[in-house]
Formats: sequence, C-alpha cells, structure tokens
Amino acid sequence: MPTKNDDLIVTLNKKIDRLIAAVEGLADTGPQAKIDLDLAEAFVWNPENLALMPVKKVNRIDMPLLKGIDQVRDILIENTRRFAAGKPANNVLLWGARGMGKSSLVKAAQAYVNQDQGKQNNLKLIEIHREDIDSLPILLNHLREKVERVILFCDDLSFDHDDSSYKSLKAALDGGVEGRPDSVIFYATSNRRHLLPRDMMENERSTAINPSEAVEEKVSLSDRFGLWLGFHKCSQDEYLEMVFGYADHFQLPYDRDKMRHEALEWSTTRGARSGRVAWQFIQDLAGRLDATI
Repeated sequence: MPTKNDDLIVTLNKKIDRLIAAVEGLADTGPQAKIDLDLAEAFVWNPENLALMPVKKVNRIDMPLLKGIDQVRDILIENTRRFAAGKPANNVLLWGARGMGKSSLVKAAQAYVNQDQGKQNNLKLIEIHREDIDSLPILLNHLREKVERVILFCDDLSFDHDDSSYKSLKAALDGGVEGRPDSVIFYATSNRRHLLPRDMMENERSTAINPSEAVEEKVSLSDRFGLWLGFHKCSQDEYLEMVFGYADHFQLPYDRDKMRHEALEWSTTRGARSGRVAWQFIQDLAGRLDATI
C-alpha cells in the first residue's frame, strides 16, 4: 500500500522530469544562425546575431574602369574563376599602396566571374569586418554545410601590437582539425605585406630569446595566403589614364588638355596619385558639370 513518502517521490520525479524537459527546450531555442545565401549576391557577417545581412546594392566599380593593375587583375580573375568552377584555388592577400583598387578589384572580380560563367549570383561574397575576425571559425562552421561557393572578404586587414586575434585567423585559414571548407576562400586587403607593423616584428627580433623563431611566428599568418598580389604607387601616365578612363566612361563633356592640367593639380594638392584620387577628381568634375555618374 503506497505511503505518503511514495507519493512524494512520484511527485518529485515528475517535477524533475518537467525541469529536464524545460532545460532541453531552452537549449533548443537558443540563437540560431541565419544563413540564407539565396537572398543576395553579397552579405555582411553580423556575429552578434549570427546572421548574414544581405547587401541590396554592392558598392563596386566595373572591371574595365580599373586601370594600371592589369597583371594582378588577370591573376585574381583566374584564381576566382577556378574557385567558382570547383577547382583548386588559393587564399589571396592584396597588399600595397592605398587607393590603388585592392578592395574594388575583389568586388569587381566576383561580379565579373559570375557574369562570365553565365550563372548570376552563383558565387557569393561575404564581408567580415576586421574587428569580427575572432568569430570567423563560427561563420566557417555554418558555411561548411552550404553548397554555394563563397568568397570571404576582409578589407584593410592588419593587427596591432597587443592584438592576438591573428592566431584565430591562422587556425581558421589553414590550421585546425577541420580546416577551411572547400566551398570557401579568403580574400583580404592590407597596406602591410605581413599584416603586422614593421616595428612589431623588429621588437620581436630584438627581445626574443630566439629572434628568428619569434619573427617566423608573426609572419606565418601571411603564409596562409597562397597568392600575394602587390599594388604599387602609379606613375603620372597611369594616373591620367585612370582619369581619362572615368571621363570617357561617363561621357563627361570637357576639354582633354584642361582636364589633364586640373587632374595633375588635383593630385598635387592631395600629395598622391592613385585610383582613388582619380575617382575623387572625376566626382568633383562631374559635380561642376552637373553630370550624373
């Protein structure tokens, strides 16, 4: 005959079962990654919400407008084309002079290869911000299940003295047990070839017990990139070619000799010649001419 203690045990067991079910239900309703690559051709990774934010209109320049970088352009397009076709391809580091079209080339290459293959939006572009690099393994884990080919893009990638997040990037690119998914490739732009300040590497060399090992550990990050594409300061002729290329593309009605003189004066006031400076001059000229670009 059941006693009060038996009833108490039965009641307690029921409560424990309900508690376990509630905890399991809570775990099931945790934050889920919102990864839908059908929404757009380009996205921005938001690690706080574990979501890819679709980009309705990508800020890009058409490939024919990128002047003075023919060699690196062809190399990047070929690497991107092979990757999109499912063939072996390398991670790419585009480094060098500022304003010479590094990030513009990445975005243009994605659109160019998509159009060239006749499969619009087949190759996806996902931008991950420099400060979110620590979340890269999480993103890679979610992309591992996708069939789409994805370019992960980090613009202006570099690391400071007290920043150790480069170790996470090293492991995500070519280390770890799982490694990088075959459907994902990593493109990064930087003003630094080794992504780290020169004085940082020199300090390591001067203070470490084994200087060569300390420096090797620092520069091994850039070794994860199979392709290094260098962008160098352009000559005056290359700068003017960029200016005239923009002007012809947008059909700006302006005297060519006068445009040349003003473009050179513009670059002198900026203290630099680059694709970015040429574009800024064209924007100013179009504004004065009340033209749409």
